[in-house]
Amino acid sequence: MLASSYKDEDGHISVSGSGAAAAAGGGSLRNKKPENTAFKQQRLPAWQPILTAGTVLPAFFIIGLIFIPIGIGLYVTSNNIKEIEIDYTGVDMSSPCFNCSQNFSWNSTKSCTCSIPFQLDQPYESNVFMYYGLSNFYQNHRRYVKSRDDSQLNGNEESLRSPSKECEPYARHDNKPIAPCGAIANSMFNGTTKPVNWRRPVYELDSDPNNNGFINEDFIVWMRTAALPTFRKLYRIIQRRNNLLPTLPRGNYTLEVVYNYPVRSFEGRKRMILSTISWMGGKNPFLGIAYITVGSICFLLGIVLLIIHHKYGNRNNGADVSH
Repeated sequence: MLASSYKDEDGHISVSGSGAAAAAGGGSLRNKKPENTAFKQQRLPAWQPILTAGTVLPAFFIIGLIFIPIGIGLYVTSNNIKEIEIDYTGVDMSSPCFNCSQNFSWNSTKSCTCSIPFQLDQPYESNVFMYYGLSNFYQNHRRYVKSRDDSQLNGNEESLRSPSKECEPYARHDNKPIAPCGAIANSMFNGTTKPVNWRRPVYELDSDPNNNGFINEDFIVWMRTAALPTFRKLYRIIQRRNNLLPTLPRGNYTLEVVYNYPVRSFEGRKRMILSTISWMGGKNPFLGIAYITVGSICFLLGIVLLIIHHKYGNRNNGADVSH
């Protein structure tokens, strides 16, 4: 049997003919067509921006006028933060920690101490934050980041007896489970370093029972892996006790270092940082520089485009009128 189809003025497809084939064909053609609605037929109202000199130029100037003052404010605020860094790696022969850096290793049984004098040229008025910093230490390495057992850190007894395989090769030592296990915990930096390289068990990290074991603040801070190979982590806060006196007066100081964390094997560096903070956090001029740079580029582009529009825009408009 034959069947024919045609499209009417409304866009509907009709099938004519005899037999079940025609009926089935007509039903399938009608079912496949989207409904005649504004949404399915893509007839919804739309707005398409047209970039003209009247809209682009003000946008560039407004962005520049907003970003530049913000950047200057951020940059000045960052520069007002007082900060001093003291490197105690001991690479240079003139460094007081040179002998410690050359003789100390993970297998050393005795600690090495050294003293580094430093001077504060200006007083530190508010609370002073003390950080330790490491360089060339890749905490963001994939295997290093995965080398931990969160169930064990949450106090799960089964995980304490049988550490996760992710902790290998720091899961067991002498056929005994390590707690906390993993490369992150094993490489903990705290000025002293009972995983394999720890000098004391985890329950002796602090004499304060409320700051011991897996809830020790230094341990928690270290377990938050850094994204970059050069980083700093908060170690202590020197609280301001008298509003009439600075927290750290100007003068000479001495940093006593117990050298228990060798970094010579991976060509790393160690440093101690004393810093104040502001409403925007610690010292970081990058954000202010970024705002100033973006604002300046937008402002200069606005001037260039304004000159181009003033020089060539009137000529184009005159040509359009003459035609």
